[in-house]
Amino acid sequence: MPSIFPLVFIFVIVLGLMACGFLFVPKGPQQTVIRTAIMLTLASCYLMWMVTYLAQLHPLSTASVPAGDMTSSDAREHMLLIRSIYQFCNMYQIT
Repeated sequence: MPSIFPLVFIFVIVLGLMACGFLFVPKGPQQTVIRTAIMLTLASCYLMWMVTYLAQLHPLSTASVPAGDMTSSDAREHMLLIRSIYQFCNMYQIT
């Protein structure tokens, strides 16, 4: 069973980095802007990581076609699609 421990552990690390960013930014006219940029960057990175992590733990959908259920006509259509993509890439010299 998945644990919530990684979420909390990384959150504490991000909060620590935010505190360091808040406390150790040198004084100056752009101090508030720098603090805000550091905190928003860390928060955005954490949220993106968290969403990706949780999406891997609890996917919304599963495979639509089980591995053994592909018929020969499905395989033929798949090969035609791959061939047409290959021809398109060759026509426009896309690598």
